[in-house]
Amino acid sequence: MALLPNSTPYVGRLAPSPTGLLHLGHARTFWIAFERAASGKLWLRDEDLDPQRSRADFAAAMREDLCWLGITWQDEVRQSDRLALYREAMQKLIAAGHVYPCHCSRRDLERATLAPHEDTDDEPIYRGTCRPSGPWALGPEPLPQNYRFRVPDDEIIRFTDLHAGPQSFRAGCDAAADFGDFLVWRKDGLPSYQLACVVDDAAMGITEVVRGRDLLKSTARQILLQRALGLATPAYFHCDLMRDEAGVRLAKRHDVLSLRALRESGCTPQDVLAMLQLSPEARL
Repeated sequence: MALLPNSTPYVGRLAPSPTGLLHLGHARTFWIAFERAASGKLWLRDEDLDPQRSRADFAAAMREDLCWLGITWQDEVRQSDRLALYREAMQKLIAAGHVYPCHCSRRDLERATLAPHEDTDDEPIYRGTCRPSGPWALGPEPLPQNYRFRVPDDEIIRFTDLHAGPQSFRAGCDAAADFGDFLVWRKDGLPSYQLACVVDDAAMGITEVVRGRDLLKSTARQILLQRALGLATPAYFHCDLMRDEAGVRLAKRHDVLSLRALRESGCTPQDVLAMLQLSPEARL
């Protein structure tokens, strides 16, 4: 894979989805991203591609809560304004034969617009129901159906994470694979999380992606898409996940641990950073 040169100026991003209130886990990841971009540029990317769950009040709340915590950024984009970019990338994948039409369940297709979280929410390994026996190519055309990216069978995708260390994931359609052919486009005109993320990171010049370690497997998928589209691969820093007292990963259903609820209870930004075992002066 083509890596960005070390001399490239640092460009990072915050990438919240306006589908609920930000919680302490988001705050920790975004603070780390903010600190790592201290000498460079930081984007805010509003990942609002879930039409059923994305809400304007959540989009406003995430900006307010991040600013309250002391996190700032230099520029911002909204994914729903960038559909032409995703469509162009998808047409390239079709023309090159990297994808094929898929007619599988609506549940699988709905999952693909969201960032996966841990194994229970990850896209299930696809067993090749709609996979053609040979290369499939139709040339650039409108996108009226669902498509999957055809992964190289038995290939090990390797990368070194700046926090989690060396990683490897096996692609394929059998039980031994870590992931299979994955969804990249829906017939309702929306890209999957994986494709939108890759296109945006490249278009925004992102040099380092900071996110939770529940997305390590997504990095392997995204490396395959970067390769297919001829895009450089940024560095990756996957943070440890925050969990509640029962050991469950924090999610937006943990309303009591949302930044908004903590603010309203009288917590200060310094109180929240102390909960995260971070400080305003920290440099990671």
